[in-house]
Amino acid sequence: MDVKTLVDIDNVDFAYGERAVLRNINLRIPKGKVVAIMGGSGCGKTTLLRLIGGQLKPTAGDVIVDGQSVPHLGSGDLFRLRRKMGMLFQMGALFTDMSVFDNVAFQMREHTELPESLIRDLTLMKLHAVGLRGAAQLMPSELSGGMARRVALARAIALDPMLIMYDEPFAGLDPISLAIIGRLIRTLNDALGATSIVVTHDVQESLKIVDYVYLISEGMVIAEGTVAEIHASTDPYVRQFVDAEADGPVAFHYPAEDYRRMLSRQ
Repeated sequence: MDVKTLVDIDNVDFAYGERAVLRNINLRIPKGKVVAIMGGSGCGKTTLLRLIGGQLKPTAGDVIVDGQSVPHLGSGDLFRLRRKMGMLFQMGALFTDMSVFDNVAFQMREHTELPESLIRDLTLMKLHAVGLRGAAQLMPSELSGGMARRVALARAIALDPMLIMYDEPFAGLDPISLAIIGRLIRTLNDALGATSIVVTHDVQESLKIVDYVYLISEGMVIAEGTVAEIHASTDPYVRQFVDAEADGPVAFHYPAEDYRRMLSRQ
């Protein structure tokens, strides 16, 4: 793998039983960049994150992170690699019975032997970075959706990860919160010297902050390029997705037999 590449997904297939989800996927995620993986719901975006994190193993191909083949790591090495990763889950996924402070401090308490005084300072630092130091003692039930997502982001960067993965970070947010989260993703990535993968179907906000885009449809990479190249593309799949067009190569109906034939059998 190129020393400038942090994540290398090489000819990866993945299937749940007989149902193919990903087919011949090739992605290169350079160090220090923010890369978007876009596509409609159910196209395999979140599955890719699970393959990178080692929760799933590919049916074929390889997933290499920081020079290590993730599917071939033993549990100890895999856990050590995961400590270098941060994850922002869909809708935040905060621990509901822990305060904001304890949510962010959790990884430091779990994975380090730092004294509690230092954990306190680092936790407040992470919360300050997302503008929520004053909310440290609130419970998740007291937070708005945008605030909860920002706490989840503070938790994702708690251990200063080399790789931060975002699973639909903009889902369900109002326009102001959405813009704040987008700005934080870009700012924190650059400030930490990290690498970020943003899985999303929010085209307009993502294209403001990312360096490179992969567009997935039906489990395959159908287009890739810089933001300028995606905007300029004339590919029908790209245009339908970027322009949010109802009609195009991505059909409304899930594949099925002829409707009239099905009804005639009743």
